Amino acid sequence: MKRESFRKGMKDGVPIALGYFAVSFTFGMMAVAGGLSIWQAVLISLTNLTSAGQFAGLDIIFVGGSMWEMAMTQLVINLRYCLMSFSLSQKFRREESGILKYVAAFGITDEIFGISAAQEGKVSVFYNYGAMCVAIPGWTLGTLVGGISGSLLPDFMLSALSVAIYGMFLAIIVPPSKKSKPVLGVVVASMAVSTIFAVTPVLKKVSSGFMIIITTLLVAGLAAYFCPVEEKEEASHES
Repeated sequence: MKRESFRKGMKDGVPIALGYFAVSFTFGMMAVAGGLSIWQAVLISLTNLTSAGQFAGLDIIFVGGSMWEMAMTQLVINLRYCLMSFSLSQKFRREESGILKYVAAFGITDEIFGISAAQEGKVSVFYNYGAMCVAIPGWTLGTLVGGISGSLLPDFMLSALSVAIYGMFLAIIVPPSKKSKPVLGVVVASMAVSTIFAVTPVLKKVSSGFMIIITTLLVAGLAAYFCPVEEKEEASHES
């Protein structure tokens, strides 16, 4: 059963690994272009596994932000993984040890959580291990290749490739914005708040890390207050 779950996780993790490679390639390229060594960039990807957190962290590193600023930024951006871990703890099989579940929690990403939550019935942690065994190398290898390419390619090509990350973010936010007015409102409000920070003389002095924290808390709080998600009561029938 464990071996079967592991193999299924590896199979389902292959598309995730391919997508991670493309995104982390840009991260590795930007990290090296900003002054980090290739191995520093690889170590960040190997130990963090969070695209948004890593890109936000790069900005803080490059501007010489404080450790507190970095910690708070990562806490706000990555807090969702705690909620995902709580959710999956109810999805995992009860007979599997807590230590095994803690290890699986390290590899929880948006995509791995998605494929795990989509499985019917209870899920073995070894399914997550299988997905992690291909997804994590895909993310790390993409960073390595991007870092090596960033140290070899000319500046004009680096400038062109660096736009890829913005294209990725647009691909993430545009489709749900078309389907949901609250999501569209959050996107527009986030852009508006970020613009205010960029053009207001006093607010310009706020570092990028704290700007992310303030924007996230403000916009998310307003969205939760004005556009709450209605709880749907699901009747459960036990046979």
